[in-house]
Amino acid sequence: MAKFKRTDRISEQIKKELSDIIRNLKDPRIPLMTSVVAVSVTGDLRYAKAYISVMGDEDTKREAIKGLESAAGYIRREIGSRVQLRTTPEFSFEADNSIEHGAYINELLHRVIKPGSQVEETNEED
Repeated sequence: MAKFKRTDRISEQIKKELSDIIRNLKDPRIPLMTSVVAVSVTGDLRYAKAYISVMGDEDTKREAIKGLESAAGYIRREIGSRVQLRTTPEFSFEADNSIEHGAYINELLHRVIKPGSQVEETNEED
């Protein structure tokens, strides 16, 4: 059984709460299709980096990150009241394109492998 570090547990808890907080923000720069992919907390718990996925073009993503940065104080207070820590970390936000990249890869695979067709496996021996 794998041992989880305390920072991993705290990161997951912050991710869950941050997702809820973002969903309830009223900033028009933050679209409804905004999700928290991951949260990374430093060992001393002073800083947290949130990786955010935003569906849309680059301008939409940039504006969403600006909206989150302007709400960072509010987000920090909310996290502080929801997660029991001595100190609440300062947040930074970074756009994450992994969900869009996965969708793109999936689309490419669907183009290559048509539904109903079979893929032949090749065994190459040296």
